[in-house]
Amino acid sequence: MTRLRGVKALHSLWVVLTLACGVVASPLAAAPPADIENYVTSTLTNFGVPGAAVAIVEPGGSAALGFGVRKLAGTMRVDEHTLFPIGSNTKAFTVAGLAILIDRGKLSWDDRIEDVLPGFKLYDAYASRELTVRDLLTHRSGLGKGQGDLLIFPETSYSRKEIVDRLRFLPPKTSFRSVFAYDNVLYIAAGVLLERVSGQRWEDFTRKEIFEPLGMRDATPSFGEIRTGNRAWPHARTSGLVRGLGPVGALPSVPNIDNEAPAGSINASATDMTKWMSVQLRHGEIIPDGKRLFSETRAREMWAPQVIVPTPPGEPELATSRPNLEAYGLGWTISDYRGHKIVTHGGGVYGGISMVVMIPDLGVGITVLTNAEEHYAVKAIAYHLLDHYLGASPVDWAAAGKIVRDRQLGLAEMAVRAAVKPDENVTPPLPLQTYAGVYRDAWYGTITVTRAANGLAMSFDRSTGMAGQLIHVDHDTFRTHWGDPAIENAYVTFAVGSDRRVKSARMKPVSPIADFSFDFSDLLLLPVSLSESARQSP
Repeated sequence: MTRLRGVKALHSLWVVLTLACGVVASPLAAAPPADIENYVTSTLTNFGVPGAAVAIVEPGGSAALGFGVRKLAGTMRVDEHTLFPIGSNTKAFTVAGLAILIDRGKLSWDDRIEDVLPGFKLYDAYASRELTVRDLLTHRSGLGKGQGDLLIFPETSYSRKEIVDRLRFLPPKTSFRSVFAYDNVLYIAAGVLLERVSGQRWEDFTRKEIFEPLGMRDATPSFGEIRTGNRAWPHARTSGLVRGLGPVGALPSVPNIDNEAPAGSINASATDMTKWMSVQLRHGEIIPDGKRLFSETRAREMWAPQVIVPTPPGEPELATSRPNLEAYGLGWTISDYRGHKIVTHGGGVYGGISMVVMIPDLGVGITVLTNAEEHYAVKAIAYHLLDHYLGASPVDWAAAGKIVRDRQLGLAEMAVRAAVKPDENVTPPLPLQTYAGVYRDAWYGTITVTRAANGLAMSFDRSTGMAGQLIHVDHDTFRTHWGDPAIENAYVTFAVGSDRRVKSARMKPVSPIADFSFDFSDLLLLPVSLSESARQSP
């Protein structure tokens, strides 16, 4: 591990970082690797990422570094105070909030949810009765990966209360507490629980009880509450056949996902993240005053393995990063790297990816924040820094990640091209008007198919911007063409009865590597008359 340098060396480092083209840093006391400016800049260039921020914590100090620009083709540089969305790294803040309430004697990790959140209900009666606070936070409820995410992503008009109420209509994929399957919706429920117990909005509690004591002066718990122009704009590749192909471009707007705030809406700067990692690495102690955000006991529980996370073989180019054992704690993933325990979590929202990784036994923490959907760029920077602090032989993580990324996208593009192609000479077996109507899914709500001048159109009635054409593919299958290119397209297959009337419809993403939050496959669309007779949700 590289230890802190002397005052003269630190001053030299500060001068180098502040004068280097495209880099802005705060003159703090950590000593990142000498090649950090070149490595980060070249990685961003190779992956087409406009800007990034890096936060580093060492036992004797910290550093916050900015690279590139806030928005493509813009001139405003990323600095140590630029706000980035941290996505699912928000989850650990929600866990910390609950830990604070537990320290105050208002809650327990093993309290049953139905006892502290009246009216809470899951689809399965046993899980509904036995689900605890701990279960809310560990992705072992029986829900499938990302199940229910269309209630929040892309941007919808559902409130948190509505989302939690609709959990009862999500059929489980597995038995209760049997497997790990990452979800967002139960962290929304955790936030609603925090609000009930504390008597405060999740946003207000997070700001007052976490941000303020830690001195996180840039951070905001809400997209809607951002009041500064110093923010990173979201970017993605949305013009190719598969989302992820084509040039990186700025998204037309910043989606507001505040209805999932406890699961993913915090925006923070690199400076903020040094404060957050410091309190984590010091097990709840706030420096320099020695006060506590949460107790040592709560800190140990957060990092204690709760459920095993499967570790598939993965890509050979990234084999060195594959853990021997991985588990999920409370808002954190616990695994190993080069013989050291690491505590980590990723975050992703429209147009931005983040990663936090800590080495507890060395007191080192690293956060990488970016304004584009390039996961392998983020991982390359984080693991380059990990190798530096562990004194390990360097790996060209950027090159390896680029190979893996390009191969995955290439295979996805081939799969989409090889799929059934629209044939202008083939028409649907039924008149288009037969497919039109209002459909209802038990957990999502209503989806409308209308007869349009150029065929059919579909709209998700509670999802902002999720509307577009239905293009006939084959038989009773159509393909969406959303007006917003950032939304993954899907196949829609109608099931037709012997009476030549539509009985139901199913959807699935067109791209085989579509983000799991586009959980089209979990929908069962029934014509409203049928869904009402089946006593589905409104």
